[in-house]
Amino acid sequence: MKKHIHFFIFVLVTTTSIMAQDHTLPLWPNSIPNSQPSEEKEKADKGDILWISKVQEPEIQVFLPPKNISTGQAVIICPGGGYEGLAFDWEGTQISKWLNTKGIAGIVLKYRLPSSASVKVSHEAPLQDAQKAMQLVRENADSWNINKDKVGIIGFSAGGHLASTLGTHLNKEDSVNSRPDFMALIYPVISMKNGITHQGSRNALLGDNPDKELVEQFSNETRVSKETPPTFILHATDDESVPVENSILFYKALKENNIYAEMHIYPEGGHGFSLGNGNPVLESWPKLFCNWLKNIYSEDRQK
Repeated sequence: MKKHIHFFIFVLVTTTSIMAQDHTLPLWPNSIPNSQPSEEKEKADKGDILWISKVQEPEIQVFLPPKNISTGQAVIICPGGGYEGLAFDWEGTQISKWLNTKGIAGIVLKYRLPSSASVKVSHEAPLQDAQKAMQLVRENADSWNINKDKVGIIGFSAGGHLASTLGTHLNKEDSVNSRPDFMALIYPVISMKNGITHQGSRNALLGDNPDKELVEQFSNETRVSKETPPTFILHATDDESVPVENSILFYKALKENNIYAEMHIYPEGGHGFSLGNGNPVLESWPKLFCNWLKNIYSEDRQK
């Protein structure tokens, strides 16, 4: 009996030692751009979902797979929450742990929210943090066993808007380092236009009465170009929070620009289903995404 117990302890210790390692890095260790002093405090509500709001210290939480199964790929993860908060475990750390089982590094982004009293220009802060996260991952690529040319981004709901903004707003000076190599947009907010957008996300990002130029600027279906990275899109037809037209319009723009893209629209599923665990239809999407990712880097496509 003792031998069995000792063997169990050995297996447990060995398994734990090769599991994904995680650590946290601040995005802006010295000074945070586009910020101002306030007495606002960050909040973390631990209910069924870890809900983080009023982010004060943007950071990345890095989950690395064991080296013996690493693909060299990495994905920055943008949790959703209507730009009012972050569903940090449901659409963040749980995603990173799943990616690790596929040999992919998962980096969860805790980005600033535009409604924070500590932010000066609301609509600029999330994108600034996403750009910095991409740069930081590439700067640490060698030590994290990551190929700096295989770093993508995945976003859920409003996090999908942030991810698609990073992939389409490429006219910045630092666009070379911040451009994702691929994007995955899961039930994403894409447009800021009336009748299409998720109104709560639009209000939080742009304000209640934004001018037309700002609406156009952050309607990412209008920003797709030849430089937009390959994109995987997922949505449910019966999504009552974010209309499926967001994904359809973005896919149409990708097609018009000859961007390598794949879209899956489920007839049912609603909104906010994350990995779709327990639903035999929805839980198929992670495998579809992994297959798509393999195709991007297949030898045939690289020729």
